Amino acid sequence: MTGAPGVELSASQAARLLRSPATIRSRSRQLLERARAGESSWFLVHDGALDAAARIVAETTGSRYPSGDIPFHSRWRHFEAGGVDRLGAIDVGLPAAGSAERTRALIDVVLVSVLLDAGAGPAWSYREQSSDLVLTRSEGLGVASWVAFCDGLFSSDPAQPLRVDAAGLSRITADSLGAAFQVGPDNHLTGLPGRVDLLRRLGAALSRRPEIFGPDARPGGLFDHLTRGGRAEVSAVDILSAVLDHLAPIWPSDNTIDTHPLGDCWHHDAVAGPGLTAGWVPFHKLSQWLTYSLLEPFRWSGVQVTGLDELTGLPEYRNGGLLIDSGVLELREDSWAGREWEVGDELVVEWRALTVALLDEVADLVRKRLGADATTMPLACVLEGGTWAAGRVLANRLRDGLPPLSIRSTGTVF
Repeated sequence: MTGAPGVELSASQAARLLRSPATIRSRSRQLLERARAGESSWFLVHDGALDAAARIVAETTGSRYPSGDIPFHSRWRHFEAGGVDRLGAIDVGLPAAGSAERTRALIDVVLVSVLLDAGAGPAWSYREQSSDLVLTRSEGLGVASWVAFCDGLFSSDPAQPLRVDAAGLSRITADSLGAAFQVGPDNHLTGLPGRVDLLRRLGAALSRRPEIFGPDARPGGLFDHLTRGGRAEVSAVDILSAVLDHLAPIWPSDNTIDTHPLGDCWHHDAVAGPGLTAGWVPFHKLSQWLTYSLLEPFRWSGVQVTGLDELTGLPEYRNGGLLIDSGVLELREDSWAGREWEVGDELVVEWRALTVALLDEVADLVRKRLGADATTMPLACVLEGGTWAAGRVLANRLRDGLPPLSIRSTGTVF
């Protein structure tokens, strides 16, 4: 659905347009072209630094995956933190490999874990009892949520701990989630109330749609919904659309068109679009991160997933930080790096949009350096190899791991 800015769209049509990865890309390109023309109030774009950014990403990729066998950028990499085979460790407790029930369980855990993956803050850490590993940030959040799943925190049935269901989610409190994540006076987790609210909203959304999530109201019902009729092939956009369409009510932002929640979609006055979509820039970072993380459970079940590169790069602080720290993006005022920003501030919206658009260009340059193409190295692998890891390397080198911009976390976006 495209058209001139004057096109009349219903509220539901506008919301659907803003859930499309094609719209994410096109709106982000608008802001990149504007910034390249010198019209951005916030950023300068230095195209001459793109090759250096690609070189850092290619070198990081070669260091992390010297064999060239690069997995997808997904939550499963965090579940493997410290080289521990956590999935293998619970194999005996899961349904048989390749079964629909096993796939439901894997979707259950990865979906709830991704929703808990917003930035933890610099002060939080998690000690895994079984390995004695101390983990922070995304790895810590991933392992903490994995252990909570294995302990049955998200299940209402003590006899079936390895699942997530609406009844179990409805019982989550700040105390129970905080205990699972080892939160305390000396171990603060950013956005804990927002995470609890998100899980409870998830439970309510699952309960409202039994035709999608089944009688037990489980996230894993997405598998049955998307493979109904024996479908052996789904597209990545099919998965993302299902996530956005059926889980839209969980996002607590005030961004709506009429009664339609937009989720991770923010306003920027310079962005053109048809009808009610004018001025809106969608990102759907956590929903796309979830979609990337669902690719493996679908594939493990024998379902082919196509169209991976229709998804976009993830506009979060590691990828965006790579672009600032490598000199591709420059703040017009150095002092802006020293203040705290809100997710909806125009500078942040534009930073994220420029990140989406520039990741496509960096990906092409990285593939050339590594002798790959989009088929052998889809964007999901470039991110993993990759841009996210290189962003972390530069942040560690320059600021002890802190991002180049400080953004107040709600626990639901970054």
